[in-house]
Amino acid sequence: MMKFFSLFTTKEIIFLIYLLIINTVSFTYFGIDKQKSKQDKWRTKESVLFILSILGGASGSLIGMVVFHHKISKKKFYIGIPLIFLLNKIMKLIIIAYLL
Repeated sequence: MMKFFSLFTTKEIIFLIYLLIINTVSFTYFGIDKQKSKQDKWRTKESVLFILSILGGASGSLIGMVVFHHKISKKKFYIGIPLIFLLNKIMKLIIIAYLL
């Protein structure tokens, strides 16, 4: 296992951990918001869901939208989140190129 981690620099490992955390948080927020919508409780602001996506959690957001069938009928989500996903991928490539 240690040989695997020795393939990466500390910055790369921190970046990968960050991506794992932000995508897990994004996915979780979509699930929590879906549950609250079913129970007619206080909801997460849509801006929070978009901010999490912009900060690198677009993969988690997209998966959350599909798994929880949440926000898939709202145009700003079914267009916005995939666009943010593409921007995330471009930014990740730039960051990874910088880290190498």
